[in-house]
Amino acid sequence: MSEPDPRRWRILGVTLVVGFMSLLDVTIVNVALPSIQAGLGTTAATVQWIVSGYALAFGLTLVTGGRLGDAYGRRRMMLIGLTGFIVSSAAVGLAPTAWVAVAARLAQGMSAGLLTPQNSGLIQQLFSGDERGRAFGAFGFTVSVSSAIGPVLGGLIIAIFGADQGWRYLFLVNVPIGLVALVLIARMVPGRPSDDGGAQGLDLVGAALLGLMVLAVLYPLVGVIGESWWVLLLVALAPPLGWAFVAWERRVVRRGGAPLLDIALLRHTPGYGNGMAVGAIYFTGFTGVFLVLSVFFQEQLGLSALEAGLLVTPFAAGSAVAAPVAGRLVSVIGRRITLIALSTMLVGLAGVVAVAPDGTSPVWLLVPPLLVAGLGGGAVVSPNFTLTLRDVPPRMGGAAGGALQTGQRIGSAIGAALLMSVFRVGLGRGWAPQLALRVTLVSAGVLIAAALALAVLDWRRGDRPVPAGTAGG
Repeated sequence: MSEPDPRRWRILGVTLVVGFMSLLDVTIVNVALPSIQAGLGTTAATVQWIVSGYALAFGLTLVTGGRLGDAYGRRRMMLIGLTGFIVSSAAVGLAPTAWVAVAARLAQGMSAGLLTPQNSGLIQQLFSGDERGRAFGAFGFTVSVSSAIGPVLGGLIIAIFGADQGWRYLFLVNVPIGLVALVLIARMVPGRPSDDGGAQGLDLVGAALLGLMVLAVLYPLVGVIGESWWVLLLVALAPPLGWAFVAWERRVVRRGGAPLLDIALLRHTPGYGNGMAVGAIYFTGFTGVFLVLSVFFQEQLGLSALEAGLLVTPFAAGSAVAAPVAGRLVSVIGRRITLIALSTMLVGLAGVVAVAPDGTSPVWLLVPPLLVAGLGGGAVVSPNFTLTLRDVPPRMGGAAGGALQTGQRIGSAIGAALLMSVFRVGLGRGWAPQLALRVTLVSAGVLIAAALALAVLDWRRGDRPVPAGTAGG
């Protein structure tokens, strides 16, 4: 076994800063929609493209970005992706019209899709055993905190720079940070290992089929289109496209080629398929909670964007504490850490339901249950990454990690659409806002309970801690 890179923790730190930026841009603009609309003088539907276009392009390119990193080297893909991310961030921030901003956001999302899967691939490549669990703990911290803290930072930046032009700094701040990270990546991140058999061409047909399938699922869900009959037709295309993708990938493997994503991972890699399902369902229940809370705080309680963001800070704080601890514990107790984490989050969510404000009760009562939910939520992501990817060969680490994150992005889109629909339907039926919020949060709890049930199934099938000497293939 080769000696580990002595710079591996510094390399991880640099790549996680980049990952934090790309994931933060999913949620940071949610509180800025009124400012963007006013600043660009456009419609709400066009502004929605600025939010949803990023999520759409991001989800479309994750697996392909991961596979490109597997084939041509993580450093190369990170440099290309980060350069695109910096340029497109500047283009959004300086956009003279709404449609320039939309186009730049699509490019920014595609660049993020190249960047993000390199994190999990590098962890597979640079770490093993207990260290891999701790590295995924740091990655889980990044995922959880970036999702939870986005509204806080967005509200703070707008409060500092003003409602008219402050939204532009949400994107321009990426430029100096990205330029520093670009230099560090060029100097520190290793290229493609010389003994990996050489890069093979990208499976373009597989990439196209998977991209179309993800597009058919995500496009209707991210809310970028109106109510049209062809939306149902688009969703109906997803299953046959998925079948075609699986059939094509198997054909590529039979002919000795390099598939975009080796389907055998789902059937023959212990815990991979179940871990993907746990992650996707968890994000379906988890992500929409913050969107609904943000809308409830601002529309129903009359709070500012900054105040709404600050109210979810306890969740971010709990996640920050729990994620690295869970990354260490996963090597000792295995899948049981996920069971404990999901159960803890359900307890915290139940507490939020119990003390949901009605406009007269103090909102600070939400702080303790949100903190508990954060402790649970922060301990879900990193162990699930570790357990799902632990037996995946490093040569497929980027594509496998990209597929895992694609499931999370689809789950996030479904969850946001589903929970907002539940909340809006409740209000439309004349329910009190407090009741509509409670029913929405209970719906999220049902989804998280489903993720818990799958985790229990995986544990009962024969869970084992991550071996100290695991090299991941």
